[in-house]
Amino acid sequence: MRMRSDTKTLIKCIAIPLIVGGLAAFLTRDGMKYYIEEITKPALTPPPWVFSVVWTILYVMMGYASFLVVEEGTGDQKTARMIYFAQLFFNFFWSIIFFNLRWYLFAFAWLLILWFLVLATIKAFAEIEPKAGKVLIPYLIC
Repeated sequence: MRMRSDTKTLIKCIAIPLIVGGLAAFLTRDGMKYYIEEITKPALTPPPWVFSVVWTILYVMMGYASFLVVEEGTGDQKTARMIYFAQLFFNFFWSIIFFNLRWYLFAFAWLLILWFLVLATIKAFAEIEPKAGKVLIPYLIC
């Protein structure tokens, strides 16, 4: 019975960031098209499909990290979850600000806040379950 509960919790934890990312991608698809086709980018910019693959992996890792925290059941869960959901909120709206609204300077400031929130999430998660903090390090780097 415990295994089935763990599996359901894992699926829920992974689904949340995937839904956030998928919805953001859906809402910004026209803005992304503009970015891909119209904006001059550095020569070493990866092809567009790489971003979809990498961000899907990062969203799964976010969900897995949150699962580790939920399953640990100790520490300041409430604060950790508040920070986690705040960074998901900032992650979601960054795409809209950058790709749809094209407010590039504001998007940069928003990104700095997002980066700080990701760092705070790593710290809060690591205090509850060290592995959860480590799982989020690639997200901080990207």
